[in-house]
Amino acid sequence: MAMKVCVVGAGAIGGILGGKLALAGESVSFVEKSPAHREAINKNGLTIRTHDGKELVAKGVRASEDLSTPGPQDVVIVAVKAHQIASLVPEIRKLFGKDTIVVTVQNGIPWWYFSRHGGPFDGKRLESLDPQGTIERAIEAERIIGCVVYPAGEVVAPGVVKIVEGDRFPVGELDGSKSNRVEMISQMLIAAGFKSFVLDNIRSEIWLKAWGNLSFNPISALTHGTLEGICRFPLTRALAAEMMEEAQAVAGKLGITFRHTIEKRIAGAEAVARTRPRCCRTWRRAAASRPRRSSASWSSSAGSPRLPPRISMRSTP
Repeated sequence: MAMKVCVVGAGAIGGILGGKLALAGESVSFVEKSPAHREAINKNGLTIRTHDGKELVAKGVRASEDLSTPGPQDVVIVAVKAHQIASLVPEIRKLFGKDTIVVTVQNGIPWWYFSRHGGPFDGKRLESLDPQGTIERAIEAERIIGCVVYPAGEVVAPGVVKIVEGDRFPVGELDGSKSNRVEMISQMLIAAGFKSFVLDNIRSEIWLKAWGNLSFNPISALTHGTLEGICRFPLTRALAAEMMEEAQAVAGKLGITFRHTIEKRIAGAEAVARTRPRCCRTWRRAAASRPRRSSASWSSSAGSPRLPPRISMRSTP
């Protein structure tokens, strides 16, 4: 039986997820604020351009502006940027039934980080992300399954999203348990053509992904350098390693152990970059005058970042 899945935010990641889930037979709807994107989806379906040049069209999906339109769902995927989540409450509850699962797909440290965490920080609210507690009251921690997003994508035209690279969406319960429902979400993603596995510590994976974001992205934004260039140039490679060391120290205080060494993480990024010789997404978003994503390493911003002047990557005398 098809699952009723509502994707809130039909941007790059939301569009890729929702489109491929629909193609796999799930009953998918979108909530999307862009009138042009919404109209194109309703008229033509959602088109997904794969990295190998194929086009997949998910017909029969519907996109609405109002959170009350789709009705109660089996699964709600929250795919808007982190700083936009507060604007969804309390109306997002109109998508909830008794057992509705909420899957979050934001980069960086999420508002629920210490929910069902255990230990001395259990239940602590991150006031930088949810200052009044409105999000945690509207979206109960018991509903949430965390998801770490590794693919890169972009909206290339109204109703059209492109997969730039990647297909991994590991998931995990906030308390680390291997529940039936988290296994079901993982299998649903696998059936849609993604790589997914159930983690017993979703927070460690969040930090592993953020490790690269908080180091490579700002260096790329400041130097206009590609990921491969940053990894190969001794000064920027060393700077990235120092930034990772600092992040590792913070994470360690929270009980996080990284499964890779810093050098292995940088070497892995360099290997990926050989197939994608371009600047990190933070630089590309700044160059396109798009708002930054709120994450572990960035403050929320409602406006566009100023493009910084290029800093030379050449060593000085």
